[in-house]
This record gives sequence, structure tokens and C-alpha cells, in this order.
Amino acid sequence: MRRLTKAERQLWRAFPSGGTVQLGPILPRMDGAGTSAPDDGHLWGPERTVRAEVVAALLLGAVEADPGRVPALRLRGARVVGVLDLRGGEVKHEVELKGCHLDEVVQMSGCTSRTIRLVDCHLPGVMASGLRVSGHLSLSGSHVTGAVRMARATFESGLWLAGTRIDGDGTWALYAHSMVVDSGLLMRNAHFTGATSLVGARANNGIELDGTTLVNPGKDAFTGDNMIVEDIMRFGVGFTAHGCVRLRGSRFNGTLMMAGKVTSPDTEYALHLGGIEARELWLGPEEPIDGVITLGHSRVGTFFDDHRVWSSKIRLNGLTYERLRGGNMRGRIGWVGRDPEGFRPQPYEQLAAWYIRDGNEVLARRAQLAKARAWRRHRSGPGGRFFGALLDMTVGYGYRPWLATIWFGSLLAVGTAIFWTNPPRAVKPDESPIFEPFAYTFDLLLPVSLFGQRDMFDPAGWTQGFAYGLIIMGWVLVTALIAGATRVLRPG
Repeated sequence: MRRLTKAERQLWRAFPSGGTVQLGPILPRMDGAGTSAPDDGHLWGPERTVRAEVVAALLLGAVEADPGRVPALRLRGARVVGVLDLRGGEVKHEVELKGCHLDEVVQMSGCTSRTIRLVDCHLPGVMASGLRVSGHLSLSGSHVTGAVRMARATFESGLWLAGTRIDGDGTWALYAHSMVVDSGLLMRNAHFTGATSLVGARANNGIELDGTTLVNPGKDAFTGDNMIVEDIMRFGVGFTAHGCVRLRGSRFNGTLMMAGKVTSPDTEYALHLGGIEARELWLGPEEPIDGVITLGHSRVGTFFDDHRVWSSKIRLNGLTYERLRGGNMRGRIGWVGRDPEGFRPQPYEQLAAWYIRDGNEVLARRAQLAKARAWRRHRSGPGGRFFGALLDMTVGYGYRPWLATIWFGSLLAVGTAIFWTNPPRAVKPDESPIFEPFAYTFDLLLPVSLFGQRDMFDPAGWTQGFAYGLIIMGWVLVTALIAGATRVLRPG
């Protein structure tokens, strides 16, 4: 190693006792992700410059600790030139860089360390695959102009990306497959450009993305397939995704909350929650999600949502839930019919089953009726649609049997009035039978003559066609009642 500069000697002397070295002013904390990081650090002179190899030497054991003191590297307002290379090393001391400008990508793959804080710093990128941190790693407030890669990394006390800006490398912003975070994963008020991927990651104390913006239009903005999250995962107020949010097959042993905005009309799905398991799902975005939502084949304990922000396209086939909260209970019948691929019976059946468990058989019948109507519209041929229309009009597919009574009573009243003013002629005039218009109409409407009037009189003139119409309508009503009988007996 070449001779130490004045700035490096300050750092070398301060390290054994954990002292802080500030080589220049640092920016105050400002609103906006990464705005407190120094983007002009490449212009700083030698009085504020430290070589990365000096920093690495200190962290990897080049200096003994002062007796009775805890060594640590604490550096502020410095420019770090060269590659900070800790790959495969063991860092036994805490690291804190604040308001610093690093010229090269930080290399920490395979490293084992204690707490690392790179706060309000300017970084070209971070390579930390397989990193093991017994404390926490913080990039809060920093501006990363490339990508952050930390696949298979482990953090015992958390990963903090609050207020971090990551510009990405053209593909990835944050690549963290199979990462394990034993404490909180904080990503509040951040701004990531490119794909953020936590596929197979595990967070044992929740994930928070309140106020964060993810930008990857036309692609996946956040991919979290097969994650395991304890406690809560919050896409809270202020969260915005330009691109798909994808959590397929993940398990949430607590709450999954979506309260932000998702805009992704150009991808297959805007919000992919297919195959997830969640004790509680809270779906209440600030505005309707722009794109298709899928909850297909997911299992949810309590499902809370808001009907005012339902997407116009939502796939629910295979979704099961134990409880529904929020929303419009009556309006949910329309909610289950928004599958962009057409009719699916299971969402209607699941909703009807929930209504029955909730003690609301009226709405359960309405859900089943809506299913029958949707089936007729989307699946039946012309004949089936015609017969289905008759079933719907006469008995509501068996879920409204009282309609048949109304039809029968109306036809009986009209027929009685017509035959009162236009009586039929007697089949056997010599026997002088007594004509009863009410009983005659009743007999025409029944497949079997109950009062014998139909056998004793024949309609004349235009009433003959009307009588045939009554006979046909009678058969239609009987057929509809028989077809709907099983549904009446089995409303669920």
C-alpha cells in the first residue's frame, strides 16, 4: 500500500477507538429519495479523498483495537476512490459511511460482517450476493446509479432502504432472490427504476413500501414470487408502481396490504396475486388498478376490499376465503363476473357459500341466479339460451319460484276476463253444461283438467289461439318448476 495521505491518516488513527472522521460538509436530509447523496463528489479534492484499499485494509484487520475500546470505521463527507473490495472477507467491525461519494461499485459478495451503514451516499452499484450481516445493512437516503444485487444474502437485524434511489443497470434495480431478512425490510419513500425482484425471499418481520415508487413500465416492477413474509407486507399509502406487481405463490403469515397505485395496462397482469396464501388480504388501492388483477387459486382468511376501486378486470377463479369485509355486499355479485376470459362458475359458488355462512340466504340465491344467467350468456347455444331465458323469466332458474305464482295468477286473471266476455261454445249443447270462466282458464293452464271444463267447452274465433297459448304457457310453467326444483331444495 502506498504512503497514507493526510485524510487517510486521520481515518487510520480514529479506527481503533471507533471515532468519527468528517472530511467535509455533508448535505442536510431533504425530501425525495436520494436527494441527500452528493452527486458532485467526483470533483472533491485530495483533502476529502480516501482510497478504497485503505478502507478495506482497516475493515479486514490491519489495525489492532485500542484497549477497552470497540473499533469501528466511521467516515463522513469523503470521496472513496477505487474499488471497495470485501469479497469473501470477514469484517468484524461496524462500518458507517455518511454523505460519501464512492467512485466504483462496492464489492461485498460472500462477505461476513457486522452492521454496515452506507447512508446518504452516492454509489455506482452494490454487489453483495451471499453477504451475511449479523447486524443490519442500511442504504437509506443513498443514490445508487446502477443496480443493487444481493441474492442469497442474510441480514439478522434488517435491511434498510428508506429514501433510497436506485437508477438500475437497464434491467435490475434490486436483485435479491432467496434473500433472508430476520428483522424488518424497510423500503419506505424509495424510488427504484428497473425491476425489483425478491423471488424466494423470506422476511421474518414484515416488508414496508409506503411512499415508494417503482418504475419499470411494460414489465414487472416488483416480483416477489414464492416469498414468505411474517407479520405484514405493506404497499401502503403513497406506493406507486409503473409496471406489474407480482407476488405469485407467496405466503403471508399475517397481512398483505395494497393501498397504493398500480398502473400496468401493457402487461398480462397489473397485480398478480395468484396462488398466494394470506391470513388477511387488504385490497384498497388509492384508485382502481389500471390493468388486470388475478387472485386465481389463492387462499385467504379475511378478505377486505373497497368496491369503489374494484378493477374492471379481475380474475377470481379458484380463490377461496373464509370472511369478507368491506365493499358492497350486494355489489359483489357483479364483482365475481369481471373475469376477462369469460364465465367461471367457482367465484359465484364461493360467494354464495360465504353468504350462507354469513346467514344471508337471499343474497346467496342472487349469487346462484347470477351464475345461471352468466352461464346462459357465455356458454349456452341458441336453444339453451332460449330455454334459459324461459327459466329465468318464469322461475328465476329455480331461485325465484314465486315468479311462477305471479305468472300463473296473471294468466288466470286475464284468461278469466277474456272468457267471461267471449265464452266458448259447449261441446254437447244438449247437456246444457254450466260455464265457469275461472275454472275453464284454470283447466287450460294445467296439464291435466282439474274441473272438467276443458272437456266440455271449445273456444271459438280468436279465443281459440288464446286458449292454445294458455295451454303452452301452462306447460312452460310446469317444465320450469320441475327444472328448478332441485335448486329450490338445494339453494347453496
